[in-house]
Amino acid sequence: MGILSWIVLGLVAGALAKLVMPGRDPGGIFITILIGIVGAVVGGFIASALGLGTVSGFNVRSILVAAGGAILLLFAFRAIKGR
Repeated sequence: MGILSWIVLGLVAGALAKLVMPGRDPGGIFITILIGIVGAVVGGFIASALGLGTVSGFNVRSILVAAGGAILLLFAFRAIKGR
């Protein structure tokens, strides 16, 4: 996947994570996009380690894996920022 695809996938994953876990986060849309992009990488790594697949393109499975990683990262980000 190219860099533009990762950014778009990160935006979608970040938006889904924000939809699942609404609330106030510092940084706004830029942090949401970054969490989505990093979440796609983390989600792909975890899913690959568990044998569930990877983030291989712009499809439903990849979006779900990326969103799962973004939700995990958003939870961790809020836990760290909340201290």
